[in-house]
Amino acid sequence: MSELTRLTITEARDKLRSGEVSSVALTEACLAEIDAADALNAFVHKTPEIALDQAQAADARIAAGQAPTMCGIPLGIKDLFCTKGVPSQAGSKILDGFLPQYESTVTQNLFDAGSVMLGKLNMDEFAMGSSNETSTYGDVISPWRRGNDAANLTPGGSSGGSACAVAADLCLAATGTDTGGSIRQPAAFVGITGLKPTYGRCSRWGIVAFASSLDQAGPMTKTVRDAAIMLGAMAGHDPKDSTSAELAVPDFEAAMTGDIRGRKIGIPREYRMDGMPAEIEKLWAEGADMLRDAGAEIVDISLPHTQYALPAYYVIAPAEASSNLARYDGVRYGRRAKLAHGDGVTEMYEKTRAEGFGHEVQRRIMVGTYVLSAGFYDAYYNRARRVRALIKRDFETVFADGVDAILTPATPSAAFGLGEMSDADPVAMYLNDIFTVTVNLAGLPGISVPAGLDAQGLPLGLQLIGRPWEEGDLLNHAHVLEAAAGFVSKPARWW
Repeated sequence: MSELTRLTITEARDKLRSGEVSSVALTEACLAEIDAADALNAFVHKTPEIALDQAQAADARIAAGQAPTMCGIPLGIKDLFCTKGVPSQAGSKILDGFLPQYESTVTQNLFDAGSVMLGKLNMDEFAMGSSNETSTYGDVISPWRRGNDAANLTPGGSSGGSACAVAADLCLAATGTDTGGSIRQPAAFVGITGLKPTYGRCSRWGIVAFASSLDQAGPMTKTVRDAAIMLGAMAGHDPKDSTSAELAVPDFEAAMTGDIRGRKIGIPREYRMDGMPAEIEKLWAEGADMLRDAGAEIVDISLPHTQYALPAYYVIAPAEASSNLARYDGVRYGRRAKLAHGDGVTEMYEKTRAEGFGHEVQRRIMVGTYVLSAGFYDAYYNRARRVRALIKRDFETVFADGVDAILTPATPSAAFGLGEMSDADPVAMYLNDIFTVTVNLAGLPGISVPAGLDAQGLPLGLQLIGRPWEEGDLLNHAHVLEAAAGFVSKPARWW
């Protein structure tokens, strides 16, 4: 493995500025690692020509002394982001052959900052999943193993390809999206940092929609400082997205002072779930001690409507998905089923959607259509929206009482084996989102920080939840937690 690909964004930035390394050399090292890692199935559309062109342009900008912080940094792009002239399938068969003629705002922002696109990353179909087992490209394999056990593990989902690629040092960082935990859960499973910004901080324009009121793009990186740097390049107001906040993008990296003395960290009693593994409970307590040792005040708080978050989420998200996915019908773009003689437009819709959508997507479309139907709209969808408002108010009350951040586990367990969560019981898979969905329902920023290993040597993460629009403050708390935890473990190379 090339030592270059092991660099963080921060380290690479310094080496690029000093002339110690070029973006072309860094990019070539990443491309070689990607080609040698097909067993992981993380990169599904490789773009070496684009990458090298962008790297050469980045080197020229750096030489001219006009380079932004992200200039020359090789990234992986989740397949949910539309990239001009490059396949963008959202992990779905129904978008087979779709080549956007436009660039998503987030990727355009990154490219304007001089970042390099190595290729598109695998993901759960339409971002619906917690294990990266619903992709048309096949499963992503985690670079981690349980001790000497050769069983393939999940990298988490839906941003499983992004998590895998960063953890395996195939790229320096990657874009992800988070609708109910799809950045934070996979980050925790593979021992990297994953940041979900405040809803509206990053534009959703050009990102294939799952649930429009919940989706948010964010960075998946090797360190908290890297997440701050990358978010600064991704974020910004976008008039093409009506939910994009018209706020200036602060210097997130500058906010990371490492001083949290006198800050108040909340520990929500409702997150102490029945059957929580002792390892998760212990790590959570240790995380609180780390922050206390850094000078923060640890306080017990109550978020009383937490118990209703998961059912509310699994009403609202499928409802919005069923509406968003109605556009995939075989008419304008993507896959169209072969029709028999005499088939009309209705048969074309039915056949295209039946063969184009996977089982999990079909399940969620049906659930969403059901809860939006005339007889059940008030009983399910409107009730879930009212619950969502109560969950948001819980957080507002806690923050109004002076709490600066909230510490919780990131996941209810370490990574599980591929195929271990039976498709016969989708609810068991949905429970992976139990600690993360509240953040999306309330539109808050949240970050997963690697904090330890379980008894089998697999990463475990802790989550910090921040005040809306105060990602800099959240990143500062995460930076302190990261430094105290001292997590440096890497997966042993087997691929």
